[in-house]
Amino acid sequence: MTSGSTESTPAIHKSPLHDFLAPDSIAIIGASADPTKRGYKAMVGLIKGNYRGRIYPLNPKVPEILGVPTYASLDDIPGPVDLALICTPAATLPGLMVECGRKGVKGAVILASGFRETGPEGAKLEQQVLDAARAGGVRIIGPNTSGMFNLHKNVNLLDLRNVKPGDIGFISQSGNMLLALVLEAENNGHVGFSTYVGPGNQTDIGFNDYLRYLGEEENTRVATLYVEGFRDGQRFLQAAREITPVKPVVVYKSGATEMGKKAASSHTGALAGSYEMTVDVLKQVGVSVVRHSDQILPVAEGLALMQQARGKRVAVIADGGGQATITSDRLSDAGLELATLSEATRKRLADILFAQASLANPIDVAGTSDADPEVLARCMEIVAEDDNVDAVFLVGMFGGYHTRFAESLLGGEMRAAEAMIELARRCGKPLVIYSLYAPVKPPALRRLHEAGLPVYSSIEHAVKVLQALAERGLYLQRQHGLPLQESVAPREDMLAMFARAQNEGRDLYEFEAKSLLRAHGVAVAEEFVAHSADELAAAAAQFGEQPVAMKVVSKDILHKSDAGGVKLNLVGEAALRTAFDQIMTSCRAYDANADIRGVLVTPMARKGAEVIVGVVRDPIFGPVLMFGLGGIFVEILEDVAFRAIPLSRFDAEAMVDQLKGRKILAGVRGEAAVDKAALVELLLKVSSIVSAYPQLSELDLNPVIAYPDGLAVVDARIIINRAMMSV
Repeated sequence: MTSGSTESTPAIHKSPLHDFLAPDSIAIIGASADPTKRGYKAMVGLIKGNYRGRIYPLNPKVPEILGVPTYASLDDIPGPVDLALICTPAATLPGLMVECGRKGVKGAVILASGFRETGPEGAKLEQQVLDAARAGGVRIIGPNTSGMFNLHKNVNLLDLRNVKPGDIGFISQSGNMLLALVLEAENNGHVGFSTYVGPGNQTDIGFNDYLRYLGEEENTRVATLYVEGFRDGQRFLQAAREITPVKPVVVYKSGATEMGKKAASSHTGALAGSYEMTVDVLKQVGVSVVRHSDQILPVAEGLALMQQARGKRVAVIADGGGQATITSDRLSDAGLELATLSEATRKRLADILFAQASLANPIDVAGTSDADPEVLARCMEIVAEDDNVDAVFLVGMFGGYHTRFAESLLGGEMRAAEAMIELARRCGKPLVIYSLYAPVKPPALRRLHEAGLPVYSSIEHAVKVLQALAERGLYLQRQHGLPLQESVAPREDMLAMFARAQNEGRDLYEFEAKSLLRAHGVAVAEEFVAHSADELAAAAAQFGEQPVAMKVVSKDILHKSDAGGVKLNLVGEAALRTAFDQIMTSCRAYDANADIRGVLVTPMARKGAEVIVGVVRDPIFGPVLMFGLGGIFVEILEDVAFRAIPLSRFDAEAMVDQLKGRKILAGVRGEAAVDKAALVELLLKVSSIVSAYPQLSELDLNPVIAYPDGLAVVDARIIINRAMMSV
């Protein structure tokens, strides 16, 4: 039961993983007659699963296993081998990879552990295995993997029982998470799987490769991933950009991206590498992120069945006031909206509901359905026809009326279920049902589920599905097809500036950082660098009666205010000289050995809303841009948004709208709203600058003062990427 279309197969290069994840022949290296061994269980899974391809068990000690003749080695197998399941210890793998290459094996599932997860020696062994595999053209799943299955091909190398073929593809770094979802699907009764792979160490094949495969795999309607760590986040983001317009992608990311955290000296560096950053960059490319493990299967099922909603406006139909209130709270928490029903819709509802019913959304039928559950289907039809409604959510006890009130109501519930099914087929909007009777699976709910309408036993799960549908629909409408911001052309004078900083063993001075911004179209206030007190007369003449700020210029003093290196609201040469002397005295006291090159004099910025713009080069996802409320509160409030560079215009606009403190930017207590367009342009320009200069490691523009008529970059800091300076 879909809402919207599933678009056609992506126009991308066919993944080589099809050659062995849907194999016509499988060798079991280390096949065993011992029922406790994986080499035996894999045989059982294939035989009982009615695998129609050729099975080649390798075991020189016995003539057959489970009635299948064995072979002493790969060389003895008479036909081609698409996939090898290797059940032998880690030390045997380099030699076996050579044999697999000689035989022409396309892919190998390596179950063994004892590689890089054990330390340097294990890492060395893992590299040897990879080198041998690449030399022979063999692709590796694992090592340290739980295995794989392809249920539409009847390949079940895990010997899992009671798992049915379906349309959810699952890639999981946790074998126990697979088992949890399989048991949950068994209890659900209507959910099945297409392909499962445990990527293990991702020595060869990474999440980006598996995602491309699932994007092409014809039996998969939603790609679902449990991720503990990406090895190449940038490639994964690129794969997701290509796949999410075609199929929904659901990701549960466990923990924070600890690899991205470091003792950074910039605000941005301190905030990046977080779990929230990972969530933001995944959502940026259309991924549906779930934060709780019990949301994985409900969201995957809901997206597989309904694909998307056109927006966030939900009509709620409830048969109880308490659950209607809970639903409203959860919808608000999820960033969804209660749809404003048209007068025509409200009138049509009034014609079929009791006088005491609430016609405002959420709609409380106030007992009308107690003796006539079919009225719920009529209500759903009425609100689904309202152009102000993007999705319909039925909340309450539907399916249990014949149990709660009278057995004679069963017929009415079944007729209502059929009416809901027909409505879903023709209305093009998601219909989602929560019922407190869902756990006992009464006939009407079973019928709905069989027909492809998801039924949930948790309001929270249902709301998460509605959120995922809305976010996917809006992403497809607004983001897909928008060009990413192109990089600027790097200037020779700016490259020379980076080289000078590198030679002197320092990061860019503030005035240099601002010159980079100015060179590429960012409006930065004029400034004057005074290397000595004698140059202050020229600074005073340049700025006249305009109040200015004075800041120390030193590679050794990172936090200028803490060192007494900032003076504000200065007017005239005398004030500049006094401030200069005070700054020098304070900074010498702060760090007697500091290399002080003078002071920066720049006009005072007028009052406005402070924001921060920052960039880090995350080791997983590459360059990532941050935007948030600025000033001294950035690390206290942590109200920030992240996007991977390069950005689209939609990305930049969404960053501004994402902040919890966006009302400050929209104007509060009589203040005028800031110039949002100017902020968006700044984010896009920073994205294009960072793309052009790999020498830039971290950037902090903090604060940037946003005004109703533009903005001012008050402070700028750029940390250079010394590893890139020789490039």
